[in-house]
Amino acid sequence: MRIGVVSDTHGLLRPEVLPLLAGADHILHLGDVGDPEILGKLATVAPVIAIRGNIDTHGPCARLPETEVATIAGHNFYMLHNVQRLDLNPAAAGFAAVLYGHSHKPEIHWKKGILYLNPGSCGPRRFKLPVTCARITIDDNGRIEAKILELPITPV
Repeated sequence: MRIGVVSDTHGLLRPEVLPLLAGADHILHLGDVGDPEILGKLATVAPVIAIRGNIDTHGPCARLPETEVATIAGHNFYMLHNVQRLDLNPAAAGFAAVLYGHSHKPEIHWKKGILYLNPGSCGPRRFKLPVTCARITIDDNGRIEAKILELPITPV
């Protein structure tokens, strides 16, 4: 099972993103979508689950939920935009992972057996941060692995 994870598109879906997500069984968008057409384009690759971020307060993206639980291959993935607003104990709640965006800084770490993943931003470049998304793989034994994918970007 392969899950594409994106965040902080801010109204820009770079053409380099879709090939990196090809073959995904699901795509999770962790907020700051900026333009609902992005979700439609992602849905041409795989079913999409999306939440809103701090820029999605007006228009169609404001209807997206603030948080979501995506259950995929028997694992519960907790989705929120800003991890600083995490107000629950992921282990006690039975989550396999906490997926978030907001900072535009890609990171993967494990804490108490829980995967924490920020795919970074695959929209407009911020500061000198890389332009990235992520892939989660669940193997036949149910093990979860995550990888940051840096986009071979062209200037926008």
